[in-house]
Amino acid sequence: MLNDVLVVGELLADFISSEYVDSLADAHHFQSFQGGSAANLCANLHWLGKKSKLVAAVGFDGIGQQIEDTLESIGLNTEYVLRINGYPTSLVVVGKSQSTPEFIAYRHADCQIPEIPWSWIESCSILHTSAFALSLNPARKHILQAIGHASEKGKLISCDWNFAAPIWGNDNGIAVFETLAKPNTLLKMSLDDFERFSGKRKAHVNDAMTFLNQYHFRACCLTAGADGIWWREGQASWKYLKAHPVAQVVDTTGAGDAFWAGFLNQLLEHQPTDQAVLAGAMLAAQKISQVGPLYAVKS
Repeated sequence: MLNDVLVVGELLADFISSEYVDSLADAHHFQSFQGGSAANLCANLHWLGKKSKLVAAVGFDGIGQQIEDTLESIGLNTEYVLRINGYPTSLVVVGKSQSTPEFIAYRHADCQIPEIPWSWIESCSILHTSAFALSLNPARKHILQAIGHASEKGKLISCDWNFAAPIWGNDNGIAVFETLAKPNTLLKMSLDDFERFSGKRKAHVNDAMTFLNQYHFRACCLTAGADGIWWREGQASWKYLKAHPVAQVVDTTGAGDAFWAGFLNQLLEHQPTDQAVLAGAMLAAQKISQVGPLYAVKS
């Protein structure tokens, strides 16, 4: 069966603080959720009615079973979610926030994604991954191989460049980023991601746009939370959309995954890019109104 999107990347457990905190040093109680940007995106697309499959790795442990069961409970097929011997399921500890959340990642099984069969890649329209998933080998090597094969077959490549320096260690990520910078790539980057990627504190949107102008993407979206979204198609001029208003910001964790799911969903329905950006903004607003994954948001 053909899939709309093959998502290759991290499936892990998010432990989100029960209280709002400026620092994880102030957090004392946590609630467990299925997490991982790639897994969230895949679940969101499924929730939106798209045929999406997740390629990921978890450990042979109770947490891995719990988060896999969570995805199956919403009807997402997890046949490509692999159990890895000798590696516990990865965890991310997150401080609940109304702005940019602080987090600590404990990486284990998620970066053990093995080589991906060509038949899985050839069965999709879009191959999606994330900077998180690309940060460590062997996952990086196998995902880049998959991207190369997908490009040869004329597939669209999608990437959430959710760069975080502590996850990449001494690698600045630029070589991998430039591998992704192709005319068949759909790129999402937040202003926070750009600050972490470039090392510029309090970077301006214009700094990020100047950097991105060096590359030719199919489409590129630069999100800046409450300040809105900038995007461009190919090498055209940048456009802007205000953030969709919300009554109360409850939790920003997963807002980017919600935005990108709405964006890709509209592109798969052959809608113009401006409509895709608007749909993404509306889904992100819906997500930040509640703690937990987008598919758990009450309609």
